[in-house]
Amino acid sequence: MTSLLDVPLAFVDVETTGGHPLYHRIIEIGVVLARGDVHEESWSTLVNPESRLPATIRHLTGIDPGSLQDAPRFADIAGELAARLQGRLFIAHNARFDYGFVRNELRRSGRAFDARLACTVKLSRRLYPEMPRHNLDAVIARHDLPCAARHRALPDAMALWQFWRRLREVWPRDALEAALDAITRRVSLPPQLPAELADELPESAGVYRFYGAAEAGPRETLLYVGKAVNLRERVLAHWRGAARGVKASRIAAQTTRIDWIETAGELGALLLESRCVREAQPVYNRPLRRAGEALTWHVNDTDATPRLCSLDDGWPDGDCFGLYRSEREARRALEAIARTQGLCAKVLGLETGEGSCVAYQLHRCRGACVGAEPRERHLARTKLALAAQRLKPWPYEGSVAIRERAFGGFEQWHVIEGWRYLGTLTRREGVDDDGDALAAGGRGPETPGVARFDVDAYRVLTRYLETRPSGVMPWPPRRPAGASPT
Repeated sequence: MTSLLDVPLAFVDVETTGGHPLYHRIIEIGVVLARGDVHEESWSTLVNPESRLPATIRHLTGIDPGSLQDAPRFADIAGELAARLQGRLFIAHNARFDYGFVRNELRRSGRAFDARLACTVKLSRRLYPEMPRHNLDAVIARHDLPCAARHRALPDAMALWQFWRRLREVWPRDALEAALDAITRRVSLPPQLPAELADELPESAGVYRFYGAAEAGPRETLLYVGKAVNLRERVLAHWRGAARGVKASRIAAQTTRIDWIETAGELGALLLESRCVREAQPVYNRPLRRAGEALTWHVNDTDATPRLCSLDDGWPDGDCFGLYRSEREARRALEAIARTQGLCAKVLGLETGEGSCVAYQLHRCRGACVGAEPRERHLARTKLALAAQRLKPWPYEGSVAIRERAFGGFEQWHVIEGWRYLGTLTRREGVDDDGDALAAGGRGPETPGVARFDVDAYRVLTRYLETRPSGVMPWPPRRPAGASPT
């Protein structure tokens, strides 16, 4: 078996209109061909993306849109590129990014492409674990590598070639070969799944769904829904762990199809997962109750009697305690607290009629119902008794949007009001969609329609904002003073 140190190599770098191979296009590609430590050929070309070049990409790369107009389209160079890459180890920095773009562009031109990958980020991390950063700038500086122009395809590919040569000089052959074998090892998937799945899964946040054949009829069954910060790593981990539990092995054996929805960050994945599980009730997920009325006990500083209110109507002023699905459930919970804490059922609104409450007659109430205990003291004791169930108050005035941004200009705004999740707006750099007006500072789309209060979304949002309160903005976005309406 030929050592990976001796196989034909292709060091590849691409510059693109954005960060997603399904939505964006290549504008420049550079390839350095080698075998071992012998350079064979360098090749590069600009590519007409047949789409708009975002200003951020122009500033990053220095590539002028005018120069792309006269450049060949990818379809014009696809055959030449495929011939160069055929049978070679595909080496790139963040290899799945470059490989994903090359693979998708070749697929658009009618050519299938599959190659073994070596990522120089992973290689650097494995060989230099003590180093804090492994981006290309850090690698170039650490190893004093020449690079004529950063963020241009051929100079970046040449820097990777120089990095490869440096590794061959300073590392023992056995150690370098072991590191390469570890980072290029292919994932073994069940036979019922397509072999190209491991290459198609993105390394981004999102929600994934496993489907299996239905027990009767042609329709498939949704088996499982999960969320991930890295979809590829999380999905593939299901098969690495399939032998460790009965549930995992059943899911792996029954799954015949997988799809996924990418999000700009973890919050979007958490909210989407909760919605998918609730609406679809997958076979192997913990069942979530479908959206229903969310009731809470509302207590203000002027009335000693708690008021049962629905959070679907908005977040009330004052303190709220407990989350309940029905009036019966809420009353039972308050009755139990009244009994254990010696509170007055009549003041709490749990009993009606003249005179004292029943508990006072049994010497279990301090007499707030007959004036023996001041109402203010009873109110303070009520809040203290309910403190463990106190809901986090809504900290903003009106609606807000929580912004998440992923690599490549993919942004999402999750619109929230009174802890009610109203919806998500999305924008990809270089792709027109619902978020463009918002990103430009205009009014943007109106807030999605009124949504019901959801207990799971409330828990997700409060936990998230406790640790990451940044990225919150008023919604709809406020127009700068003096700006004309759009």
